[in-house]
Amino acid sequence: MKEIIRIEHLNKYYDTGAIQVHALRGINLSVYEGEYVAIMGQSGSGKSTLMNILGCMDRQFEGVYELDGISISGQNEDQLSAIRNKKIGFVFQAFQLIPRTSALKNVEIPMIYGGMKGEERHERAKQLLEKVGLGARIHHMPNELSGGQKQRVAIARALANSPAIILADEPTGNLDTRSSHEIMDFFTELNKEGATVIVVTHEEDIAACTKRIIRFQDGQIIQDERVVKEEC
Repeated sequence: MKEIIRIEHLNKYYDTGAIQVHALRGINLSVYEGEYVAIMGQSGSGKSTLMNILGCMDRQFEGVYELDGISISGQNEDQLSAIRNKKIGFVFQAFQLIPRTSALKNVEIPMIYGGMKGEERHERAKQLLEKVGLGARIHHMPNELSGGQKQRVAIARALANSPAIILADEPTGNLDTRSSHEIMDFFTELNKEGATVIVVTHEEDIAACTKRIIRFQDGQIIQDERVVKEEC
């Protein structure tokens, strides 16, 4: 099985002026192609810090982080931007959709940065929105969509460039219970199709939908368990 993420002896420090905070303490972690992983922990546990590093938004760390065979610490900002666009599909708690832009155009954005031509880009965005059940909403603006529908647009956008991983940061945090389960059902289906999905969450019922739960406390992994379940 292909190793998508390799982390060795990862340490992260924050200087607050008066003191130095050791946010991540010697993390060793591998994630393989096709895994469905939840990263859990209370506020201040290190999970958000790790998420920023996994998402290539922070390269100021000690140790090794390789994403799909690429060493992240050695990349400049332009290279990191290209890696984020091609290798990572982001899904955020607050959706991060452009307000005055249709669902279709929002999904097209990563493909624009990736250099895909207009007609091909348009067709792929349409197909992805149909995949998440929004084929009849492609021209709707974000303010015309429910929270669950906005997150489906975000998932379609995350899939735009066929990324190595889908990284979801508290993806159900702004949703009601029904919409939360619908979104996790989408992630489950994507994983069944072969996608590598990493969900950062503090909710036990959301983590229970995944197949592997990694728990953080005080900057360290305190538990890494694999869970075999047929359905969420």
